[in-house]
This record gives sequence, structure tokens and C-alpha cells, in this order.
Amino acid sequence: MRLPVVPTIVIAQLFGTSLWFSANAAAGDLIRAWGVGPADIGRLTNAVQLGFIVGTLGFALTGLADRFAASRIFAVCAVLGALANAGFALMASGMGSGLVLRFLVGLSLAGVYPLGMKLVVSWVPERAGHALAQLVGMLTLGTALPHGVKLAGGQWPWQAVLLTASVLALVAAVMIFRLGDGPHLKRRDDAPPLRLGRVLMAFRIPTFRASALAYFGHQWELYAMWTLVPLLVAGTSLTTLAPVSGLSFAIIGIGALGCIAGGFVSRRVGSAPVAATALTVSALCCAAFPWLADAGPWLLLAFMLIWGASVVADSPHFSAMSARACPPEIVGSALALQNALGFAVTMVSIAWGTSVVADWGSKVSWLLLPGPVLGVIALLPLLRKRSAG
Repeated sequence: MRLPVVPTIVIAQLFGTSLWFSANAAAGDLIRAWGVGPADIGRLTNAVQLGFIVGTLGFALTGLADRFAASRIFAVCAVLGALANAGFALMASGMGSGLVLRFLVGLSLAGVYPLGMKLVVSWVPERAGHALAQLVGMLTLGTALPHGVKLAGGQWPWQAVLLTASVLALVAAVMIFRLGDGPHLKRRDDAPPLRLGRVLMAFRIPTFRASALAYFGHQWELYAMWTLVPLLVAGTSLTTLAPVSGLSFAIIGIGALGCIAGGFVSRRVGSAPVAATALTVSALCCAAFPWLADAGPWLLLAFMLIWGASVVADSPHFSAMSARACPPEIVGSALALQNALGFAVTMVSIAWGTSVVADWGSKVSWLLLPGPVLGVIALLPLLRKRSAG
């Protein structure tokens, strides 16, 4: 009996991407145990980002993402990521070994996130925007999941949080291996060969270029915001309501609802307007946060939940727009390349944000503001094209 397609892929994405920020959920414990600071937690996060970039560039420029079954690549990479993450929990003794193992986690995730997107398009291309919204929603919830595990675990040692994420990634591998690839996006007999670097030509397509540039602006804000959330809420009135781990889980995790809601709306108005609206709301949140950081706990919580929902609600629509713009035989490679370049952008904002947050305090949100602003500007040609049509 075949598994239900979209639920299987999105749940596997939830479990697989729990590896991504598993070390961040243990940030407080690592700071105490290893004698490191917030900037070092940023370095661990960036090691994952760098591994992801190297992996996605490898998939994109060699065409591997379109040469082999996406389900097999996903399953193998999820297993390798689970092992590297468990190695961090059980063998890392400081920043040196920790950085190497987090890099390997990121390298493995390059076969989980982009290939999950290709699997969606291969099964339900006619519902790509809505289904990708669910997929990125699960990525978001997966990012928040280690914070939730830490909250639920109470006094668990930090290693247990990471090992839980590894077990979930192994479950994801089994789910996708059993599902297999969909009937769409199969290579045509007359398709040109996948030459090294051919995917770079996707940037000559105006629709792909506009979507990709908007995605890069979105990425400047997104992962830095997720990295900074525990540090930003720790010094506010929010800690009177819940522990930092619970607050981080709620603020990051609500992005899943933002993605799903945006997916439903996109079925009526299209992806570009949804992405532009989310970028605008998150830009306003970046601008307003320093003025609201000292507000009462309930007002601040409502504000942070709006920011958490809007900051990622646009993400699936960049993938949907880019996938529709590409020839089917290079979709996997084009999405992998877009991801690689976007995550390269995140490394700059994460490193910068974590290095100055102690001095800038709440004003660090202004560092994130240019991303969504430039994202809206990049989308203007697509918005004009839609209104003209």
C-alpha cells in the first residue's frame, strides 16, 4: 500500500530538518560546558550553513540532483546527517570537533531540503505552491523542534536533545525510501545532457532571476532571526511567561502556520503577492522591534509571534516560482543552486548578528531589515506582470 504522498514528504521534512538547529537548542548548555560565547554559537550555526552550501553547490553544478532518484538521495543523506549529529552529541569536546561535525550535518541536509522540494514537484506539480508551503512549514517546525524537545525533556542533558533529532532523521529516511519518486519531472528522451554548470543558465530566465533575488533578500533575515531569537527574548519581559526554550519554540514554530496559511492564500492570488506581503510584514517587524523590546510581555509576545509567522511565510513561494520558471530536466539542480547561494547570504547575516548582538541589543533587528526590503524590490517585476495579466 502506497503511503499518502504529501503528508509523508512533509512529515519526513519535519523529522529530517530537526537536525538543523539541534545544537542551537543546547546553546546555553554549550556556553557553560565549553566556555564559549554567542558568537561561537553563531559559528556552529554557520558551520551547518557552510556544509549545506557546499553540498547544494555540488548537487547543482554536477547535475546529481537530476541524475539519481530524489527519494534515494534524501534517504541516504538523512542517515548520514543523523550519524553526524549523533557524533556531535557523543564525541564533540569543543569548538574544533564541533565545527567539523556541524559542517557534516549541513552537508547531509543538502540532500534533504532541496530534494524534498523536488519530490513534491515530482508528485503534485499542479499543487506545487500549496504543497511546498506545507513542506517549508515543516522545515520551520523542524527548526523549532529541538527547542520543543528541550522544553519537554526538562532536565535532560543537552546530548539527549540532539540524539532525539538523530532518531527522527532516521525515521524520515525510511519514510521517503518507501515512498519513492513521483511520475513527473522524469527526464525526456530528447532532453539535452546534464552538462556541468548548465544550471547556471537558469539565471538568464527573468522569472527565475526575480524569484531568486527576492529569495536572497529573504534569506538575509530568516536564519539570522532564527539564530538570534533565544538571545533576543532572554533579556525581555517574555521570560516572565515561559522559559527561553518554550518561547523560542513558539516564535520559530509559528512560522509553520504562516507557511500553510500563505499556501492557501496563494491558490487564490498567486505566489508573488503572498511573498511580497510576508516580506513587507517582516520588514516592519525588523524596524519596530527595538521600540517594542521593553513592552509588556503579552504585547511583546503577540508581536514576536507575528514576526515569527511572517519571516518564513514567503519561503515556499520562491521555490514554487523558480520551479515553474525552469525546464523540468534541471529543476532539482536549479533549486539546489538557489538554495546554495541563499544560504551563503545567511552566513554573513548570522556571523554579523551574533557578533554584535551583545553590544547592539534589540537594535540588531535593524541589521536584518535590508533583506526583506530588497526582496520586495526584486519581486516588483513579477507583481507588475501579474497585474498586467
